[in-house]
Amino acid sequence: MLAIEEYESLRRIPSGRLVMYQRWRSLLFLHFSCDPQEVQRLLPKGLDVDTFDGKAWVGLVPFRMEGIRPRFLPGVPGNTAFPETNVRTYVHKDGKEPGVWFFSLDADNPLACRVARTLWRLPYHEASMALTEEPETRRYTCKRRQGNHESLIEVQLGEELKSALPGSLDFFLIERYLLYADRAGFLLKGRVHHPPYPLQAATVSKVDDSLVAAAGIEPRPIEHVLYSPGVDVRIYAIEPA
Repeated sequence: MLAIEEYESLRRIPSGRLVMYQRWRSLLFLHFSCDPQEVQRLLPKGLDVDTFDGKAWVGLVPFRMEGIRPRFLPGVPGNTAFPETNVRTYVHKDGKEPGVWFFSLDADNPLACRVARTLWRLPYHEASMALTEEPETRRYTCKRRQGNHESLIEVQLGEELKSALPGSLDFFLIERYLLYADRAGFLLKGRVHHPPYPLQAATVSKVDDSLVAAAGIEPRPIEHVLYSPGVDVRIYAIEPA
């Protein structure tokens, strides 16, 4: 883990070019730890795995996108809201700029997948997905349209929690404001900005997932679970890292 200041500095409003608004809702953060070398072998040149207490962490994060629109323009009808699930880990570059590396992102919107693959160079996959919300439960399903990969997650929601404190594992896993992408060996980065996540305890009642294995990582029992009702997000232009 890097110095706390490296993580906190990225929470400030970026000076880059704002390009898009989004709302992220009903986020579930599922994580397990593994040997850093298992993750490092899957990263592009120039990135190093970020660790907490000497462990690498892999996240399975389903949620719902809403209110997607470019700056100064309305959203495209039929493409402003859809479920998404990502498989991710945590990285840094040269001992600074801690961020997220996505192994995969599944979304129930073909247009959004094509745009994100083209403009952001992110590994999006088209999928059939659903999010079922009841007062105390959430159920997330995902079936990738190419390949036999799918995910089913059910959780029971618990008490409301305080926002994650800098230096804690909760903060390390969820308060991330920088992502990396690779374009033919050329490393890119992109910033996002949002308020700290409001958090809620959650208990997993079922996980049946093959998305993690499809990313080349051996699945393990979930060790860390958090839920957030969501945040409003500002997306900034991707740039060379």
